[in-house]
Formats: sequence, structure tokens, C-alpha cells
Amino acid sequence: MNQNMGRLIRYILIINRLSGVKKFVPADELIDYLNIQMDIRGYDIGISIRTLQRDFKEIEEIFEVNIKNKRGYGYYIVERYDNPTCDYDQLLLNFDLLTSVSKDNAVSSYLLPEHHRPRGSENMSLLIDAIKNRNEVTYDYVLVRHDNKVIPKRVKPHFLKESLGLWYLVALDEKNRLKCYGIDRIINLYKTDLQFKRDENIDVTALFKDSYGIWDDPAIPVEEIELSYSALDGKFLKTMPLHHSQEILIDNDEEFRIKIRIRITNDFVMALLSRSNSLKVIKPISLKTRIINVYEQALKRNKMD
Repeated sequence: MNQNMGRLIRYILIINRLSGVKKFVPADELIDYLNIQMDIRGYDIGISIRTLQRDFKEIEEIFEVNIKNKRGYGYYIVERYDNPTCDYDQLLLNFDLLTSVSKDNAVSSYLLPEHHRPRGSENMSLLIDAIKNRNEVTYDYVLVRHDNKVIPKRVKPHFLKESLGLWYLVALDEKNRLKCYGIDRIINLYKTDLQFKRDENIDVTALFKDSYGIWDDPAIPVEEIELSYSALDGKFLKTMPLHHSQEILIDNDEEFRIKIRIRITNDFVMALLSRSNSLKVIKPISLKTRIINVYEQALKRNKMD
């Protein structure tokens, strides 16, 4: 078993346990939990207090989560910094299933993962380390929209962001512009010895608040959009809203209607098309026209010969 991956799994298990309903977790209880969970995943057990202390220091450096011990109660998370290197809650979600399965584990016989695995996950540890230590990185970047042309990049990595099942690097490029790079399109990644001063003025929360997915182009205006769906699709949209600004206007047996404020990007249009069976664009007219054009082109391509 890869020991580096084992440590990362242990760190996430610790955060997961200490993020539960129970605020304080005694040392013996935490050690028992980790030994059981690591054994299930096929890793060596024998975790000690000394191991925990070392893990806590690494967790603070990597995930910016401060863990302390309160005498008579146990370990607890003291502070989760306002501007973490990466969204560890999302990491917990992604790793929860992933780290439960190993090739020699019987669990794999009744779990059915996707046949494809996104590329680039092997770069995550190096990128987290570069962000933490403020090291510039170099890599070759594949431009999918330009016939897979490969260009060299040197950037100042600031954040890792998950969007629609893929991970992206948010970094300042050679001209100090904030850019997003798909982890799956990064190859030949290297951490350099050149360090940089982190830009603490970047408001990462506001960065994507008006967009769907990873693409946020300030040149595209934020618009008020009104959409109508069937009652059945409405049930799914209540569980998984299109956007954080989603406001329900009508919710009955005949119609589910919402209002959102967002930039109309390609990613957003693609998201709307996924529910074409019941979608009706109320406004703006420009979005309705755009959707109609997509349908018309699709009909031409799929017309019976």
C-alpha cells in the first residue's frame, strides 16, 4: 500500500470524526476508530498518541484545521480558518467512498463506480504542498478547444476548487491574472524553488458566486432568469438547486417555477438542457432564443434520412 496515500486517508478520517455531532472525541476512542477504518481499507494499524500528534500538525499545515485536546474531554477542532487552502468538506465527501475501497477488499465486489476516472488526481498532493508553501509550479497545459495544443505554464497556485465532479487549480498566471486550470489537463507538473507572496485580497467566496460551474466571465452580465419545470423535475431541483440564488416562485402539482440571478455561460446552458423534457424558459428572451437555437440544430443533425 502507498504510505503517502495512507497518511492522507488518515488525515481525512481524523477531520471526519472530529467534524461529527459529538464535539469532543477521547484519544482512545479516536485511535480505535482510526485503527478500524485503516484496517478496513487494507492499511497497517498500530496508531499511537505520538502518531496523532504528528498527524495534527500535518492537518493544520495542509487543511488549515487546528485540533486541540481538552483535558477530561478529548480532541476537538478549535478553528477552521476562513480562507482555507482547499474545501476540506468537499474532500471529505469525495474521499468517503473512494478510500473505503481497495483492490483486495470484498467491498469492491458490490460497489459499482464509473468506468472512467478523471485524470490529474495524482497531481493533488503536489499542488496542495505548493499552495501551502507558496511555491510557484510549472507544467504543460492541454488546450482541448484548440486541437489539444500544449502550452507551458508557470503559475502561483492559490486554491483548489471542485466543480461538477472535476478539480481545478485557481492560480495567478505569468501576468498576475487570476485563472482556472483543469487538473485533468495538467501534465509534467513540477514544484519550483521560487516562492511568491500570496495575494490575501482574493475573495474566493465571491469569485464564483454569480456563475454556474467554474467559468466566471465578468464580461457576461448577471441576469435575472425565470424557469418553469414539471412538478416531478421540481422535486429534484428542490433537492439539488441550480444555483445558490434559486428562489421558488410556484410549487404545485402542475408547475415548479424558479427565479435565479446568474451569468448565462455555456456551462449554465448545458445544465438547463439536461432537463429539456420539462424546461420552459420564461425570461429573458435572449436565453429562450439560445435554447431554441440549440434544439433546432439538434433536430437538423438528428433528422431521419
